[in-house]
Amino acid sequence: MQPFSFATTAQILCESGASTRLAELCRERGARRVLIVTDLGIARFGLLDDVLPGFASAGLSVQVFDQVIADPPEIIVQAAVERARELEAELVVGFGGGSSLDVAKLVALLAHPGCGQSLGELYGVGQARGPRLPLIQVPTTAGTGSEVTPIAIVSTGESTKLGVVSPVLLPDLALLDAGLILGLPPTVTAATGIDAMVHAIEAYTSRLKKNPLSDLLAREALRLLAGNLDEAVHNGGDVRARQAMLLGACLAGQAFANAPVAAVHALAYPLGGHFHIPHGLSNSLVLPEVARFNAPLAMPLYADLAPLLLGARLRPGDAASLCEQFIAELAALGPRCGLPSRLRDAGVPEAALPTLARDALHQQRLLVNNPREVSEADALAIYQAAY
Repeated sequence: MQPFSFATTAQILCESGASTRLAELCRERGARRVLIVTDLGIARFGLLDDVLPGFASAGLSVQVFDQVIADPPEIIVQAAVERARELEAELVVGFGGGSSLDVAKLVALLAHPGCGQSLGELYGVGQARGPRLPLIQVPTTAGTGSEVTPIAIVSTGESTKLGVVSPVLLPDLALLDAGLILGLPPTVTAATGIDAMVHAIEAYTSRLKKNPLSDLLAREALRLLAGNLDEAVHNGGDVRARQAMLLGACLAGQAFANAPVAAVHALAYPLGGHFHIPHGLSNSLVLPEVARFNAPLAMPLYADLAPLLLGARLRPGDAASLCEQFIAELAALGPRCGLPSRLRDAGVPEAALPTLARDALHQQRLLVNNPREVSEADALAIYQAAY
């Protein structure tokens, strides 16, 4: 066994309805002034309606910053930090999808009175040093796993993103409440669920930091996600399936936070940067072809995962057969859940593929984790096969 290090969120609360106790959880951590970081959709759909009254009852001051958008740019992060400073916030809550949770991590760091760093100084691995404000993360999608990862992604240009990666960003509490995701539309449920499955698969096949703990988490995550995705998509009111999806996404997040993701994400990021395709859908579009590309080296690992993905539908066979069934099932996930399966169906023009391939090669932070080395020509061939 090679040496490894494993770090994760200090506490996880997995309970339907637990978000109504958010104010109490903030008060337990000694906070009197709390900033909730979220997006307009959360407020519009009333997901905070049962949460906010508790703050007045608990005698806490709370403000809501609801301007987060998908692929948040630096200006949004800075605006949220300024709001936290004006409030003199003593605790930050991320409430929403991955973008809101990512912004909340950066706010908790940058709004701390003792932080001497600017946002631009944080980009990269291990550049953020702390201290930070206490941080509670409440995901409203079962996908990103951001509630248990030390990563925040920021848009730094029209088509470019940078990551802040540091254990300082690991939250103090992740609160998993299925009641918050019952109203997610089927396509969003599908895209975020497949995103979480990609996290589990890429963690299990990660080349440099794969370890026994991440393997355990990735396998259980994939079992939960694969076993509940169809039910969550086609019967969104099933609380049991929704809670299982939230837990699966969280476990996958713990896995890839310690055994990082690879080529699927590297090729997905340019799709979001250039064409604003949601991250989960971007992953879904390139997942089968990246798996086919990796198969010559990842076959035994894909064969390991095949029973978890297919369950009782798996046909007995050797590693090659199991790997083939695994990849075929990955290709079937999106269409079965109502998602487009080809880049052309998502509005990507064929002429853009060479640019996407060049941009994907900039994601060396991710590509070094891939089980098979990826050249620019390889990336282009994968995009072409997915087109």
